[in-house]
Amino acid sequence: MGVSIVGWAHTPFGKFDELDLESLISGVAKAAIDHAAISSERVDGIWLGNLNGGFVPDVFCSSLVLQADDGLRWKPAVRVENACASGSAAIYGAIDAIRSGAARIALVVGAEKMSSVQGSEATRILGNCSYVKEESTIDHGFAGIFGKITQAYFERYGDQRASLARIAAKNHFNGTFNPWAHMRRDLGFDFCNTVSDKNPIIAGPLRKTDCSLVSDGAAALVLADDSLLADFPRAVAFRATAQVNDFLPMSRRDPVAFEGPRRAWALAMQRAGVKIGDLSFAEVHDCFTIAELLSYEAMGLAPAGRGASVIDEGIVTRDGALPVNLSGGLKAKGHPIGATGVSMHALSAMQLCAEAGAMQLANAELAGVFNMGGSAVANYVSVLERKK
Repeated sequence: MGVSIVGWAHTPFGKFDELDLESLISGVAKAAIDHAAISSERVDGIWLGNLNGGFVPDVFCSSLVLQADDGLRWKPAVRVENACASGSAAIYGAIDAIRSGAARIALVVGAEKMSSVQGSEATRILGNCSYVKEESTIDHGFAGIFGKITQAYFERYGDQRASLARIAAKNHFNGTFNPWAHMRRDLGFDFCNTVSDKNPIIAGPLRKTDCSLVSDGAAALVLADDSLLADFPRAVAFRATAQVNDFLPMSRRDPVAFEGPRRAWALAMQRAGVKIGDLSFAEVHDCFTIAELLSYEAMGLAPAGRGASVIDEGIVTRDGALPVNLSGGLKAKGHPIGATGVSMHALSAMQLCAEAGAMQLANAELAGVFNMGGSAVANYVSVLERKK
């Protein structure tokens, strides 16, 4: 059975003292239902992406979605977690339910309230998405983990700091067009490529501008069985989906090879019957700039060790052959963990329906979305196309 996105909603990403997790969840859920132009009673199930163990501890949050509308009472609801890919995990859970016939309309919400803890505590919480037995001693948590990946890549293929700065500058420029972005500021290449008091080294070769933001925020989707599309004013289809998980310990794999993302992209392309050059644009998981560079190679835009050429030659810029992270990516848009995967799909749907405002790309027809949990451990790739 085909499944399509028929409605969406997105909060601004940032640091919001006045908003708690409940208000983020309920507000965006209500807005998505309204955008789909349906009554809440038609929703058959609810999937919430939110990081376990985390930023708002001891919260049983799956039923908080019901706060959005009394018509959601009695609907089955579940919280889904797969590290930084929790949002995509929630989406894929809903897709599976629709494809199986267990549901016809699903509500998916991704949300995270990260700013309520101090920086050191945020580092500890995010570090639990690694293989704690071996990797908890790495300084600076996930920044330290990706700092090690960056250093290993440089040792194998040469120093790519300037190319990482170009990725950061590109995404900050793109973020200026995104009204929901955490940071809407064009920092420029020179700032991103220079170590300074405002752009210090964080871990390994990674500078502050190489690291994504700690953000609050939420996004939501309404998904429907394609047999119901006559009921909706818009529809963006999942032409293909692929999930690939790898070993959690980095000691059991080559993290520089990005094998999980590579396999997920290849499988999604095969299932969709398209090639990477057929995509109009892509949203990829740039938790750190090295992750975007490695994604270029995983997508097949460049062979191993040559990912820098993709950004250096302008292929992935706003006016390039395959724009990547028109939203500003996690780098500028922000990275509220549970919301990220849902946000990537929502913003891609906006592009395909020509409803992306200042972010809009002309003639967008086919999108690729890559959301990643951990250090290339849980890997989700969707190929999206407009149905109506």
